[in-house]
Amino acid sequence: MNKPFLHTVAEDIHHRFGNELADIAIIFNNKRPITYLKKHLADVYGKAIWSPQFFTIQEFLKQATDATEASQLTQFFYLFQLHNELLIAEGSEPETLEEFYPIAEIILSDFGQLDYELVDIDHIYMELYDTTKIDLTFQHFTAEQQHFIRQFWQSFSMAGHNGLQQRFLRLWKRLPKLYKAFKRKLAQEKQLNYPTLYRNLVEGDVARPHFIQRYKKVLFVGFNALSKAEVYLFQKWQEEQRVLFYFDTDAYYIDDTQQEAGLFIRRNMKRYGLANALGESSPILGNRTTTVQLYACTGKNSQTKILHDVLQASTSSGQSTAILLADESLLVPLLQSLPDVKPNITTGYPLTQSPIFGLLNLWMDVQEEISHHHRLKVPFQYIETFVNHPLTNVSSSEREILLNEITEKQLLEVGIHIITIDSSVFPRFFKPLSSPSAFIPTLIHLLDDLLVSIAARDRIRQIDSNLIIETKKVLNQLKQGIENIAPTSIAFQIGLIRKAIAPINSAIEGDPLNGLQIMGLLESRCLNFDQVYILGANEGVLPKTSDSPTFLPNSLRQAYDLPVLENQDALSAYLFYRHFQYSNGLHVFYNSLVDESSTGEESRFIKQLQFESNFNFIVHTQQQSIRLQENREELIIPKEGAIWDRLWNMFIIEKKKLAATGLTTYLQSPLQFFLKYVAEIKEPPTISHEFEMNRLGTVIHNVMETILKPYKGLADFTPTKALEAKLQDVEGLVVREIGMQYHSEITAVDALNSMQRIMHKIASAYICVYLQYDMEHYKAFRIIELENTEDYTVDFPILIHGKEETIRLFGIIDRVDEVLTHDGQVKTRIVDYKTGGDSVEFKTIEKVFAANTENKALVQTLFYAYVFEQVTGRKQLEPHLYVARRMREDGTLFRVRTETLEEERLHSIKEDFIAFLRATLEEIFNPDIPFKHTPESKVYPSDPYTLFYRNATEDVEE
Repeated sequence: MNKPFLHTVAEDIHHRFGNELADIAIIFNNKRPITYLKKHLADVYGKAIWSPQFFTIQEFLKQATDATEASQLTQFFYLFQLHNELLIAEGSEPETLEEFYPIAEIILSDFGQLDYELVDIDHIYMELYDTTKIDLTFQHFTAEQQHFIRQFWQSFSMAGHNGLQQRFLRLWKRLPKLYKAFKRKLAQEKQLNYPTLYRNLVEGDVARPHFIQRYKKVLFVGFNALSKAEVYLFQKWQEEQRVLFYFDTDAYYIDDTQQEAGLFIRRNMKRYGLANALGESSPILGNRTTTVQLYACTGKNSQTKILHDVLQASTSSGQSTAILLADESLLVPLLQSLPDVKPNITTGYPLTQSPIFGLLNLWMDVQEEISHHHRLKVPFQYIETFVNHPLTNVSSSEREILLNEITEKQLLEVGIHIITIDSSVFPRFFKPLSSPSAFIPTLIHLLDDLLVSIAARDRIRQIDSNLIIETKKVLNQLKQGIENIAPTSIAFQIGLIRKAIAPINSAIEGDPLNGLQIMGLLESRCLNFDQVYILGANEGVLPKTSDSPTFLPNSLRQAYDLPVLENQDALSAYLFYRHFQYSNGLHVFYNSLVDESSTGEESRFIKQLQFESNFNFIVHTQQQSIRLQENREELIIPKEGAIWDRLWNMFIIEKKKLAATGLTTYLQSPLQFFLKYVAEIKEPPTISHEFEMNRLGTVIHNVMETILKPYKGLADFTPTKALEAKLQDVEGLVVREIGMQYHSEITAVDALNSMQRIMHKIASAYICVYLQYDMEHYKAFRIIELENTEDYTVDFPILIHGKEETIRLFGIIDRVDEVLTHDGQVKTRIVDYKTGGDSVEFKTIEKVFAANTENKALVQTLFYAYVFEQVTGRKQLEPHLYVARRMREDGTLFRVRTETLEEERLHSIKEDFIAFLRATLEEIFNPDIPFKHTPESKVYPSDPYTLFYRNATEDVEE
């Protein structure tokens, strides 16, 4: 590595001051470089010396005042109170905290920038509708500045203003008064913020305006972009010969005015006359021919995975190494991808990525439901998240009992009265609050319990304790602020808390001089490393393409020389370029994948260096390897040994019943039949938040049974007109049935959740279609059977090994009835209700009576008809399929093309079905035919057995 910047600074200090360092103050923008300069001073001096005093710029300037720093939240509450006082004075209604909060941060940010840049408040907020006044008011401005001001105010020169403009202008007129009231409030409370301190220093309005005189010399090291206040102070102190400036420069971007990286330092030295104590800029960067490794990664997080491999392969042991995050959101994936090294991270591990935040966030979600919306139930996911969270410490037995109850009852929402978590650290987690004012105190108490719990388990880490303590500080500030104003809703407090605690982070301390250093690009100011790895070097990230929100439009910002986006670009360019001056190993990573958050382009700074400099860029493009799935053997279950014994014992000896669904399952996939009915591998218990067709079918069947049950067994026919009165009861019956399905006492549609309301709508519509169809097509009806689950079994003879055995068939009969048609015919029907995409049509009976059957519903209905006819002796049952979607157009009788299954044709089909049924059952018990999947059968995404037949292949005939 070329001589580091801070080492050069240390040598100059040694040359200028010798051993007389005790009265020297050295000032940096941030704390990180202090440790490094101390090391370089020790290396240069080679002996013990009196150390100079080190400060950040804010620490240094704060010596001028006795006032304490007001926190951001304190400033926010001051601003809120003062703004409402101004509204009342105007005769307007005061705003609620919720209404004011979105603009408060913008106002504070704007006030801060105006202070830093020493802008006259009364001037910038003047109402200049008459743009001719601009020339008179701003004679001291350049023509370009006057143009920018005129451009802004011309947008308001139209006759009349729209509502948004009127609201903006009212706020604009109020802001100077708010600014002055805000400054008075800070002074009254003996508090300040740093923008105020800067302006006060310039104006001499501080307790110790000459505080700098206590130092023999003050050295400002590594500064770049300066505010107007800093320029004023630095120029003044330089004229008094009290200060020196050490600018980290290179002739490559300083001498070339087209290079944005040198914008601010050129301005500091040439426009402001601040002298660089290191003299002329050295031409280092332009003469280097170092190799730069550029990695185009397929995905944002892929950068950290590729970095892991690069670090593993690195041979640069013993050299200083840093990972610089142009995109600081990569910190957590980076930590998860690092090899076995001890990092020093000053960027800070974010609270929002920690389990602590997950727990706080969950509690706030719960309280929003039960305390803000006053609901008595919470989504089951909240319970699952809580009992499985690593910090809640719920006992395994209590967790199992609670989750089993939720699963068994299929509780999409869980009543808070049944949630038992006594073993947890937080037994009152799901208890509603007595009032909104208890929200923050309860949250603070939760953090106290958490800290005690972690400490008691000897698992406390510095990072956890830091996060908890910092979060408590913020919450206490919020509590104090909210106590002094009108009551606020829980929902607003949640939003305020989430915003307030989001920036909290905790440094992961390691050795600040050795090992792997991880920091943001801005933190790397003044620092140099042998090996540098820059992550997130994408256009749009480096530099950023968006600015902070502001009420000061770009035209006004340009007129008053306030920071604009181009300034941020120049600073980003400098922070990036300076690492190319010193480091031996340069590794730059970017996301080459185009998605909603990335253009897939490397930063333009990289392209500029590729085009203009002598660096040798080697581009590594990540190749996504395409791994073809290995040809695994198809799962085929031979009917031998224990498998055959189990099959035989279950169905032949123990007479396990075989239903119609078992038959159609076998036709679709013999392998699934084995898994489900022989091996009895059950689907894992789950709770689905999605719409479930099988549950819809259950609701419809049960409500139809409820409606028709009063007519079962009556000797006389009932006119179908009687069903008309039942239509008005349908919605209520469906609501009640849905409640029963979800183990809840639900009596009104309003009590249903969104998914249940969809189910209610569909079920009600389908049932009405069924009833209206019967009224339209039949004069009268007589119910013979309804939803009988017990009485319909028949032993069906088949041949196994040439010997007759019997299989017990079983059918649940949805409905058997006799109907009187409008032409006086009486027909006996067996009816099957279907809610899916089943159809009464089929192409050929051969395709129905075959593997992978063309019409599963027909097979099942014929199965039910056969069982019913065998048990009751009734014949001539017509199979009818009620499919609500199509029954008005297609009818309910099965048909092949235009021929319906009636009379002789139906009799023939029934005979064919019996033969087909026998052949299929004999195939099931044929030991020469194994259980294997039918590859051409349709597999639904919800099928839990999908993995078992992923390698199925079609048979090849020899």
